[in-house]
Amino acid sequence: MDPKSGGAEATGAGAGGAAEPKGTAGTDPKVAAAVAAAEAAGPGPGETVRIDSWIWAVRLVKTRSVGATACRGGHVRVNGERVKPAHSVRIGDEVRLRGEGRERIVVVTRLIRKRVGAPVAVQCYVDNSPPPPPREAVAPAGVRDRGAGRPTKRDRRELERLRDMGGLDGPSGPAGRPRSR
Repeated sequence: MDPKSGGAEATGAGAGGAAEPKGTAGTDPKVAAAVAAAEAAGPGPGETVRIDSWIWAVRLVKTRSVGATACRGGHVRVNGERVKPAHSVRIGDEVRLRGEGRERIVVVTRLIRKRVGAPVAVQCYVDNSPPPPPREAVAPAGVRDRGAGRPTKRDRRELERLRDMGGLDGPSGPAGRPRSR
């Protein structure tokens, strides 16, 4: 038994005499194998990874080009500084990413270049982000039940009353255009 593996020989994840990566003790053997494969494909000692590539690989953005655009737009900060897409990220860096209506704050724990599955990606960073807002607070007011048919004249007037109060689309109507009566 490897003293660093924390008893991983029961799952087979610590086989081969190598120490199990930090944070994988007691996980699925498939996840541990995927982590090992991602690290093998990752940078060698002393090498670095581009920030746009890393945020894509750990699934913080959907595509690498979206990550590069976010960097150019000033939505990505590493250790408090705005960075370009080619900025090198290192273990221990704090990455702040604004997007999709919230800010993600993560600390880099593992460098990878290849996009990996979600269970493996979560082990590459420590998430210090504030919790997302509850779904009830985000749900728009005035949503009709599915299959309820067209709104009646009474329903339409209630929706307009809500819009006038600023409940839906603000006081000026949809897309900031004044409403004609």
